[in-house]
Amino acid sequence: MRQSNSSLLLVRSATIAAVITTAAMTTTPSWSAAQTCSVTVDHDVPAAMRDGTTLLADVYRPTEPGTYPVLLMRLPYNKSDAQAIVYARPEVYASHCYIVAIQDVRGQYKSEGTFYPFRNEGLDGYDSVEWAAALPGSSGKVGMYGFSYVGATQWLAAAERPPHLVAIAPAQTGSDYFNGWTYEGGALSQAFIQSWPLSSVALSASRRLGNQQALNDIQSAASKLSSIYAQLPLTRLMPASRHETEVAPYYGDWIAHNTWDSYWKPWSIRARYPEIAVPALNLAGWYDVFLRGGVENYAGMREQGGSDVARSGQRLIIGPWSHMPWQQTVGELDFGAKAANPIDALQLRWFDHWLKGEANGIETEKPVRIFVMGANRWREADSWPPKEAETVSFYLQSRGQANTRFGNGGLTTETPQAGQAADQYRYDPTDPVPSLGGHSCCSPDGAPIGPVDQASVEDRADVLVYATPPLERDMEVTGPVTVELYASSSAVDTDFTAKLVDIHPDGKAYNLANGIIRASMRDSLERRTPVEPGKVTKYAIDLGPTSSVFLRGHRIALEISSSNFPHYDRNLNNGKLDGTGAPVVAEQRILHDAANPSRLVLPVMPKPITEAP
Repeated sequence: MRQSNSSLLLVRSATIAAVITTAAMTTTPSWSAAQTCSVTVDHDVPAAMRDGTTLLADVYRPTEPGTYPVLLMRLPYNKSDAQAIVYARPEVYASHCYIVAIQDVRGQYKSEGTFYPFRNEGLDGYDSVEWAAALPGSSGKVGMYGFSYVGATQWLAAAERPPHLVAIAPAQTGSDYFNGWTYEGGALSQAFIQSWPLSSVALSASRRLGNQQALNDIQSAASKLSSIYAQLPLTRLMPASRHETEVAPYYGDWIAHNTWDSYWKPWSIRARYPEIAVPALNLAGWYDVFLRGGVENYAGMREQGGSDVARSGQRLIIGPWSHMPWQQTVGELDFGAKAANPIDALQLRWFDHWLKGEANGIETEKPVRIFVMGANRWREADSWPPKEAETVSFYLQSRGQANTRFGNGGLTTETPQAGQAADQYRYDPTDPVPSLGGHSCCSPDGAPIGPVDQASVEDRADVLVYATPPLERDMEVTGPVTVELYASSSAVDTDFTAKLVDIHPDGKAYNLANGIIRASMRDSLERRTPVEPGKVTKYAIDLGPTSSVFLRGHRIALEISSSNFPHYDRNLNNGKLDGTGAPVVAEQRILHDAANPSRLVLPVMPKPITEAP
C-alpha cells in the first residue's frame, strides 16, 4: 500500500504542477503559483486543548525563510497516513509553500484523551485552528481539508468560528450525524455503522487500552463482517466480547437514540449553517454514503451561511465515485479518464486563492461542477439542482403496460386510470433482499458498493420492477430523485425501499440511486407515528440526487421492495427497532390507480449533455 501510494504521489505531483503552471500563465497572482519550497517535518508536535488534553501532530514546513499559510487535517485514522488513499502526501502540499499540520484527534493514535465520535471535534477544532495559526512561520491564515469523518472535524470546527480559519475543503462527508450518517429514512445504515468502528476507529482506540483480549475480540469481529451483520439483536456490536463498552461505547448510544433527538441535534451541521462564516469546497460522489450530506451542505450554506463570503464562496464538485478511493472504475462500470481523482489540483487552486490571495479564477467559475454518468462528461451549473431541470412524473402502471423482463409493471408519464389492481409481495425479514451495489460504506464484504447489475435481485418474488419502454432519445436526469408510494402493510411497522435503475439494451440493469423509508418515521425524523395495518398510506422515499443520461434504447426502471440488507438493517415488522423480538412476515400492497397515483419523480434536463454543441 505504501509503495503504491508513493507511485501515485509522483503522478499526482506532475499533474498538480501542470495545472498550477497553466493557471500561472493565465493570471497574475500576488503569490507566484509556480513557487515551490523545500520541506522538513517535525513529528509529534503538541497542541494543548482548553481542558489540558494534549493532541499531537506532524508538521510539514517550508525550509525557506518567510511566513506561510497553514493547512490543517484533523483525523482519527493516523496522522502518519494523512488519508493518502485519496490525497497527495503532506510533503507535496508543503512543497507548494504551505505549512501542513496533520493531527490525531482526541483519543486516537498518539493524542491523549478518549475518542467519542463528534463529541469533542467542535471545541478541539477551534483550539487546533488557533494553535495552527500560531505555529512558527505561520501567516495566521488556516485552511482545513480531509474527507469522511475528517469533513466532520472541519464543519464542527467552523461552526465554532475560530478567528483564524479562512476556508475549508470537506469531502465525502455528512450534513447530519443521525440522518444520512447513522440512519437513513429512519432505518439503520447497518453495513456502514457496524463496519466503520470495527475496521477503523474502534480498532485503533482498542490498541491504546493495553488489553490484548479486547484487541483480539475486535480483530475477530472485523474479520467476519457478514456474520456481524446477520446477528440479532442490534443492541450489541460484539456480543461475544466483554470489552465492547470499552472499545466502542458510542455504538449502544447510536442504537438507543433512533430518532433525531437531543443526543444528535448539537452536532447537526444542517442546523448550524448560520453559525459558519467560511467558504467551502464541497466534494461528493454519486455512490458515496454521504452524497446527500455533501449536496445539502453546499445548498444550505449558499442560502443560510453566516457571512456573505460563506454564502458566495461555496463550491460543489460531484464525481461518479464511491466513498474511497476516487477512481474512474466504480463497481462494475468504468466511467473513463475524465472521472480520475481531481482533488489535489482542485485544493491547491482553492487554498491558493483563499489563503494566498491569488487571482486564479476560482471566484469567477460556476459554483457547481458535476459528472454526468452515461455520457461520462462534466457539466457546470450556476446552482444545485440546475434551475433548468424540469420535474417529470413517471407513474407506476399495471401489468398490462409492462416493459420489464419480469412483467411487474410499466412507468409512463400518463396518470394511472381507475381500476388498476394493486401489486403484492411478501416481505420476510429472515430472507431479506440482499444489497447489490449502492452507496453503502466502507467494505464491500456483504454489501457491494457502486453500480452493479441488478438481474439477480430483480428476479426475486419480493422485488417489484416497473420500467419505461426503450427510450427513443437520450434523457438526462440531473437532480434529486424521489418516489411517492401509496402502499399498505399487514405489519405494525415495516420498510419500503426504492431503487432507480438504468436497463441497458443487453439486459444489464445498473443502479443509480436508492433510498428507504421506515414506515413509522414517514412523518418526522423526531418521532415515530404508529402504522395502522392494512391502511393505505402515502410514503415519500428520498433516493438522493444523481446525474446520468439514459441513452436512446435504454429503459428507466424503478425497483420497489421492503429490504436492502445489510446496507440497511432488516425491519422485523414487529414494532421493535433494536432487532429484538420474533420476526413477522408482512403482506405488502403497492397501489397505482387514479386515487393512489404512485410515481417516480425525476429532474429531467431539457437538453441532455449528449446533445450539447
